[in-house]
Amino acid sequence: MNRYPGTPLFLERRSYRFRRLMDAVRMLPFIVLAFWMVPLLWPVHETVTAESVPMSHALRYVFGAWLAAVILCFVLWRRTSSQIEQETQR
Repeated sequence: MNRYPGTPLFLERRSYRFRRLMDAVRMLPFIVLAFWMVPLLWPVHETVTAESVPMSHALRYVFGAWLAAVILCFVLWRRTSSQIEQETQR
């Protein structure tokens, strides 16, 4: 609680950044799911036309989204684990 109304609450920079990293970790599955749903919005035609998206492009997109998610998970894991290690050493 802020003792003095009207004054901003001070958050230490390290704890603020760690909280935002944890927010990113929590939101990552939903963001990845949203990116995986994008091919469902692409037009589908029985015959190959100029508007249809080839299956090879769709598979590249899905694999690229999966690879980006894995890399992002790894980066977020490394950053949060190093922050947790620093906090436990204090």
